[in-house]
Amino acid sequence: MKATKVSKEDGVVKFNIEFSAEEFKDALNKAYLKNRGKFQIDGFRKGKAPRKVIESHYGHDVFWDEALNDLLDKGYYDAVKDMDIEVISQPTFENVDIKNDEPVVLSGSVQVFPEFEVENYKGLEIEKVETVIGDKEVEEELERVQKSQARMEVVEDRKSEKGDTVVIDFEGSVDGEAFSGGSAENYELKLGDGQFIPGFEEQLEGKEAGEDVDVEVVFPGDYHAEELAGKPALFKCKIHEIKKEILPEIDDELASDVSEFETLAEYKEDLKKKLQEKAAETDLSVMKDRVLEKLYTLNEIEVPAVMIQNEIENMLYDMNQSLSAQGLGLKQYLEWTGKTVDELREETKPDAEKRIRTRVLLKNVIRMENLEVEDEEINELMEDFGKQYGMTVDQVKEMAGTDTENYFREDAQTKKAIDWLFENANQVEKKDEE
Repeated sequence: MKATKVSKEDGVVKFNIEFSAEEFKDALNKAYLKNRGKFQIDGFRKGKAPRKVIESHYGHDVFWDEALNDLLDKGYYDAVKDMDIEVISQPTFENVDIKNDEPVVLSGSVQVFPEFEVENYKGLEIEKVETVIGDKEVEEELERVQKSQARMEVVEDRKSEKGDTVVIDFEGSVDGEAFSGGSAENYELKLGDGQFIPGFEEQLEGKEAGEDVDVEVVFPGDYHAEELAGKPALFKCKIHEIKKEILPEIDDELASDVSEFETLAEYKEDLKKKLQEKAAETDLSVMKDRVLEKLYTLNEIEVPAVMIQNEIENMLYDMNQSLSAQGLGLKQYLEWTGKTVDELREETKPDAEKRIRTRVLLKNVIRMENLEVEDEEINELMEDFGKQYGMTVDQVKEMAGTDTENYFREDAQTKKAIDWLFENANQVEKKDEE
């Protein structure tokens, strides 16, 4: 197989792929062996007729399409690699003139990744972000740690209050009929957290353990289950226990329980240091996002529609995967929201277009600045990815298939391009609000 790039114009590459006469003969024979069982010829058992007999009955080109498709299954991707092009659409091929014992030449065309000179990408001006961690943030973190160490204590000498956790059985009904998901036993509900329908938790305040309570509520008009939306419901509840949260004191003892430090002062100092480090990472991420946003807004470019459509489908696929992980699915989501797939595609289009335009801009910056990555950088990304999912680099490669290295190489180049843009940006101080 030999591939030749003929021309490139307006984002379309025309090319020739040549297969030798011997390659085509082998492909024809494979096509015959694979499909001969489909032909019934008088005088032969089904599947036993010689190739020339089948061709004489059904035409000399009866196996050509199968043979050409077989050659292109592998040959096309090898050709793309040999021509060093990044395709963004399926190729189209012209009719081919095949002659006996001569090479077969296929002429095709395909859309490729758009290349152009980016004008506005150096010295992008962004607002500097520099968060300073003070005593307030440290105290808020200490309170979070304090709550994480809280214990629950059963209340026996008073009625339930906001902030308490009640252990309840409940059974809901609408128009006297029970509904799916409307009942549970020994359910722990923290009053005031807003877990349930508005008005539900408030009706369980001021009650005693052992008390039966009828809770009357109305489902919100936009409730996800259409059959319940806007309808009044009755929940018969039984309160088994009332529990209150007991918080530990913020002192040396708490510090030693949750850290390697013996005193609260040492622990607070360490907390402040770690919070500042985390804030610095967040600040850096915010500023890099602003660099990308500025790159996007300063460069009005057209991108091929096929790239946007492909990105929309990728986003819907990711959405379906995310929903499936929650025990749902895209079909169920559409039923709940009353939307069609086409409507969801249309809603997704602006984000898809922004992603693609940004990607196209970044890849052209990578090309213009010749931002290459080393094999070690790619391996580091694969190792980091593997650690997240408990996999070795070899397992990551096996999972991702033959394009693993290209995927991580592009990821590494993208990160390098963003870093380059940030390093070459102009950071300006935030203007005081008047």
